[in-house]
Amino acid sequence: METEQNEHSAVLALEDGATFYGRPFGAVEALHAGRRGEVVFATGMTGYQEICTDPSYRGQMVVLTYPLIGNYGVAVDDVESRRPWLSALLVREYCDEYSNWRAAESLDDYLHRHGIPGMHGLDTRALTRHLRTHGTLRGVMRAFAPGATPDIPALVAEAQRVRTVTELDVVGEVSVQEVEPWLAPPAPRARSEFGRPRVLLIDTGFKRNIARCLAERGLEVIVAPHSVDSGMLQAVRPDGVLLSNGPGDPESVGGLVELAREVMAQRIPLMGICLGHQLLGLAAGARTSRLPFGHHGANHPVREVRTGRVTVTSQNHNFQVDASTLPAASGFYVSHINLSDGSVEGLAHEELPVFSVQYHPEAAPGPEDNRELFDRFAALIARERSTLLAG
Repeated sequence: METEQNEHSAVLALEDGATFYGRPFGAVEALHAGRRGEVVFATGMTGYQEICTDPSYRGQMVVLTYPLIGNYGVAVDDVESRRPWLSALLVREYCDEYSNWRAAESLDDYLHRHGIPGMHGLDTRALTRHLRTHGTLRGVMRAFAPGATPDIPALVAEAQRVRTVTELDVVGEVSVQEVEPWLAPPAPRARSEFGRPRVLLIDTGFKRNIARCLAERGLEVIVAPHSVDSGMLQAVRPDGVLLSNGPGDPESVGGLVELAREVMAQRIPLMGICLGHQLLGLAAGARTSRLPFGHHGANHPVREVRTGRVTVTSQNHNFQVDASTLPAASGFYVSHINLSDGSVEGLAHEELPVFSVQYHPEAAPGPEDNRELFDRFAALIARERSTLLAG
């Protein structure tokens, strides 16, 4: 498959030989040396700013299926992390003349300021269909002089050498390095004392709206790096632990699997989101595997197994927990499934205050159908805390 070159001055070459031509925007200078990564597509109609700043896209070039991007600019309050993390952004039509009273700058300026290149004017529909058929592919995006002919065989060969997210320390790149409070410094206390319930949010690439959703429920949020250990856990003495979303292969952060088991052994309420869900699955004794092209978008239908309730969810992940490998003796059961492909979308324990979801209840972007899961987590914390205080 090859699109027409015409007057374009940037090209995306995939490892299987497919090429797509377009025009550069954002950090154009970064494309002269080439930009590399896995190529995935996201199906949300809005939310390009949240997608750009979602750490789960670290190491990936993102194709947006909605045809018009940039028309509402970039607003300071809508970023989901301290910077955009994706390798590159590919869109059908880029609109530089934004209209939004909240916007502070254009998407082009925002990407340029952070060194992220983009490409527009390419056939994103054809590219998405190609990825849907052949799965996630590695690619190289490079600018060339107008009228010049890029060396496609060399670019394809380069794409075949691109390291996948499984081979990269993407979690280490996006995680905070020190324990830090969310918004306000914590007051020292023992876990059993009265005060606001404290949640340790383990950052493997968390989105800020997760912390906001916890804080809105009266919880004190402490953010910890992915390297958190038993000593740090005991120093913080949380009333609950949340394993966040993040990029890459869950097996690359095996230390958190052991920490999750320790948290469960102490009966501290535990919630997992996305990568955190996969880590919980590994802690339960299950295995994980990679999906053909992942789930990236804000329109995935999910059914809660025991109630039959269906909600539309926001998702961004490449791996899944394999249901057939979940040990029956673990006490865990599959709580949610994806109605499109039957993959596992949630786990819960029969007795322990532990549950996880593969999708994003905090959305940003996406539907807010599942914000109640944070209420459920807060209720588990309140219940266990009451039991502890009564004892």
